[in-house]
Amino acid sequence: MLRPLRTGVNAVVAGVNRLDKSFSPSDTVTKLRAHKFTLKDSIYILHILSAIFWLTLMQVPPFPYKLAIPILYAIALFIPFTSQFFIPATPIFSWVLMFYSNQFLPADHRPAVHVVLLPTLESVLYGANISDILTHFTHPVLDIIAWLPYGVIHYTFPLVLAALLWLFRPPTLPVFAKAFGYQNCIGVFAQIVLPCAAPWYEIIYGLTPAAYGTPGSAGGLGRIDDLFGGDGYKRTFASSPLVFGAFPSLHAAWATLEALFITALWPQYAKWAWAYAAVLYWSTMYLSHHYLIDVVGGACLATACFYFFVPEELRNGNVNASGDKYERYDLESRRGGVTADEFASDWTVSDEEETPIAYRSPNPGMGRGRGHRHTASIASLIRADERAGEEGWSPIAGVGFVFPPETRR
Repeated sequence: MLRPLRTGVNAVVAGVNRLDKSFSPSDTVTKLRAHKFTLKDSIYILHILSAIFWLTLMQVPPFPYKLAIPILYAIALFIPFTSQFFIPATPIFSWVLMFYSNQFLPADHRPAVHVVLLPTLESVLYGANISDILTHFTHPVLDIIAWLPYGVIHYTFPLVLAALLWLFRPPTLPVFAKAFGYQNCIGVFAQIVLPCAAPWYEIIYGLTPAAYGTPGSAGGLGRIDDLFGGDGYKRTFASSPLVFGAFPSLHAAWATLEALFITALWPQYAKWAWAYAAVLYWSTMYLSHHYLIDVVGGACLATACFYFFVPEELRNGNVNASGDKYERYDLESRRGGVTADEFASDWTVSDEEETPIAYRSPNPGMGRGRGHRHTASIASLIRADERAGEEGWSPIAGVGFVFPPETRR
């Protein structure tokens, strides 16, 4: 019980120590000047253009209040303490901005909503409308089982996983943020250019053509509102910025990406991560939010992003392949000339300091000015015969103990 607690506390302390605690923008400017720009940095130009486009379309909040968004974001980038979080999270912020502002796209500039496409493809590819079959039998117990991963864990799991990565696998956190953010950007972009109706639309309206003004539906989550006497899910989905975003399923994409990271970093928990993903796959269809083809599309998107953005050594579980232990664990760089025999040394002494024999290194010549705060080593005792004639060496080396000790002349 105490060991996991101690491990967690040590991880938190180490994580806090790793943070850049500077609030001086001049430090950021200095780092920016020293940074060697490469071609991959041009992705931030795309983020800037995307932000300008979606901020221009944004109507709520109106101008000039919406200018607070880029201003606050720029301030966060120039402060070292906040920039260490905001820069890696840039793809995630781009996704959030795209997801929210797409609702302000004029309807006459949007592509037509596909109502028949997904159920037709599902019947052709899988021989039946799997999601429709799964919704025929419902039960309050099944509703709860489906609700927990879909309506609760789904929104908290990325935060929990990010916290675990920050504490125990810090080099992987920026990689996870990049894969997670770009996965969602690609998914929302696909939902905008290929809008598709979810199963709940077919249940309510049939296969009639859909219009962009149609309010969203909570689907099977409405039964959770009825069960608990609320209307939170009904109100949330009715005002969703992206009503016709069935394909690909980002619920499935999130769960798949999380399971892939856990499999790579903590393989002993892989079965639980994939069990969660499997239950979530089922819940998306049981709650009439996605077709099976949406789930497959989301899982494929997550897998592609994982293998594209995550380095091979991390995918193989070698988190720290890029640096030595001093870089990986944020330790002070080792001093030159330190060997394995000196690794246990706790302190250093000067050449002039007198070191008692009980604390002398067995190899006095190794590491100038360094000594071991340990008793005489086994190696020194083994070489006792060789050192018997040395001044100050123990009388044990000879024929035996002499008691009382003889006075030296």
